[in-house]
Order: sequence, then C-alpha cells, then structure tokens
Amino acid sequence: MLTIQSSYRSWRKPITARQDAAATLRIAAQLMTVVVGLVVLVAVLDLAQMILAPVALAIIIGLMLGPLADRIERVGIPSWISAAAMVVLFVTLLGLAMTGFAVPLADWLDKLPAMWRKLQAGLTDWQGVIASVVGLGEQLRGALGQKAAMSVNVEDGSTVESVAYLAPAIFAQVLMFLAALYFYIATRKNIRLGVLSLCFSRRLRWRIAHAFRDIETLVSRYLLSITVVNIGLGIVVSLVMWALGVPSPLLWGLLAGVLNYVIYIGPAIMAFLLFGVGLASYPDITGALTPPLVYLAINLTEAQFVTPHVLGRTMTLNPFLVFLSIAFWIWLWGPVGGFIAVPCLLIVYAVVTNIVPVVPVSERRSV
Repeated sequence: MLTIQSSYRSWRKPITARQDAAATLRIAAQLMTVVVGLVVLVAVLDLAQMILAPVALAIIIGLMLGPLADRIERVGIPSWISAAAMVVLFVTLLGLAMTGFAVPLADWLDKLPAMWRKLQAGLTDWQGVIASVVGLGEQLRGALGQKAAMSVNVEDGSTVESVAYLAPAIFAQVLMFLAALYFYIATRKNIRLGVLSLCFSRRLRWRIAHAFRDIETLVSRYLLSITVVNIGLGIVVSLVMWALGVPSPLLWGLLAGVLNYVIYIGPAIMAFLLFGVGLASYPDITGALTPPLVYLAINLTEAQFVTPHVLGRTMTLNPFLVFLSIAFWIWLWGPVGGFIAVPCLLIVYAVVTNIVPVVPVSERRSV
C-alpha cells in the first residue's frame, strides 16, 4: 500500500507542475495580447490624430453642453435646433474669448521690442552663470566622448509658406470639430439607445445606462465648474497684475484662465511667462520674481481651496493618475490632448465603476 501511494504522489507532481506552467503561459499570453492591443491603439490614435482629435474634442464639449440641450428640448424644441443653438453658443463664446485676446495681444506686440531690450539688459547680469553652465555641459560632453560643439541646421522656408501649408489642415480640423459637435449633440440619445439595444441582459443594460448617465454628469459638471473657476481666476490675476504694474494685465488674466484647463502644466507655463515679463518690466531680480510668485500663490489658493469646494470631494481623482493622463495625452495630441485628459479620465472612471463588478469589502473578508 505504501508503494502504491508513493508512486501515485510521484505521478501527480509532474501533472500539477505541467498544469501550473500551462496556466502561467495562458496568463502571459493574455497579458501580451493586452499589451499589443494597447500599443496598436496608441499607434492608431497617433496616426489618425487629424481626424480623431477634433472628434474627441467635440464629444467632450458635447458632453458639457448636453444637459443644456436637454433643457431646451424639454420645451418641445427639436434636437437639431438645440444642437445648432449649442454650436452657435460655443462659437460665440470662443469668438468673445479670441476678441479679448486680440486687443491686449496687439498692445503687447507693440511693446515687445522695448521689453525685449529690457530683457536683454536684465540678462546681462546672468551671463557669467550661463557661461558656467555652458562650459560645464561642454566638459560633460567631452568626458562622454561626444562633440563639444553643437551644429544647428536651418531649413529654408518662410513663415508665410508654413502658414499657407498648415492653414488648410487647420481649417479642415475646425470644420470637422464643428460638424462632429453638431451631430453628436443632435444624435446623442440615438447613440445611447443604439448601444443599449446591443446589450443581451437586463443587468448589463442597466449598468451601461448608468455609465452613460454618470459620464455626462461628471464631464459636464467638471468642465462647467472649471470654466467658472477659471473665469474667476482670470479676473483675479488681471486685477493683481494691474496692481503690480505689469503691462497688459488683461492678457495675462485671460492666458491664466485658459492655461488653467491643463492642470499642473498650464500653471507652470504661466509662471514661466510671468517670470520673463518680470525680467523685462522690473530692474532687479526681486521685482522680476514678484509676478510669478504672486500668481503661484493665487493658483495655489484656487487649487487647494476653491476648486475642491466647487467640485466637491466626490470628484477627487488620484493626482498621480491625473498627471499620467495629462502627460500621455499631451504627448499624443498636444494642446487638445491636454484639454481632454481629465475628462477622459472621468469617462474611464465612470465606465469602470459601473461596468466592472465590485465586490464589497465585507464580502471579500467573508470569502
């Protein structure tokens, strides 16, 4: 009997090891399939940027304007009229913003030569530090066996030629964005019903319906709230820059409000720009640091107190995930990606929380 048991155990162990190896290979194959699929998805998003970027931006804006279109349709107005009204409203607001940029920007361009001369004079005191940094870089390149000198190749072609080349593509993207915005708002209910009709079970249909509801609620609430906060931020920055004597304070207030849509990166760019303006506007380094430091204080107050109070704690996302999303989308689609990064993260959050089944903590412990 002992001999039979020992032979059974010696026969069972290789079978178990082979089964574990096969299971491991299956899991590895599934993971590799997911990785390859993600790589292909990123490649498609990159290659089809000219088409997908304006369409994605239109969907995000459509999610923001969707609740307003619903209120218009409740009084009996057809969906195609409400969609056209939303497109006209968005174009009007965008035109007003561009007009607000145009007047102070023209004043800034007039003052730019004089401010550039002041900036060059202010940078004279930093020549020693810059020369030391450049010398250190050359020494490091020499130690690594690289060429110390850098060659710069300037390609032929004027700015007018570049603009003439890019203008048709930009115009086509704008038209595609407006068309996608109109058709999405006009047909968003039909899209929702079409997706729900593909669900085979009642429970899955219920989950997807709640996902649609949460996506529109979260994205609309986020963008509308952030827009109100950014308008207030722009007004405060304009008033503070005017009090500090910074040239064209309205321009910097508008720019602060626009760049604040791209959290983390936008305020950093704004602080850098204000530092350059401070160097050109003030005679010493203390004065040059005043505008960016004051702006960072205002932005910190807005980010830590105003925005959480307006949005509420229920929409708080992991800052690391937000940073990764912004970095990924800016790398992929540039400024458009920076704008849609957080809304895309909210969409993923709504889909995951509604579609993926979540086991309560009490049930996990009991299991």
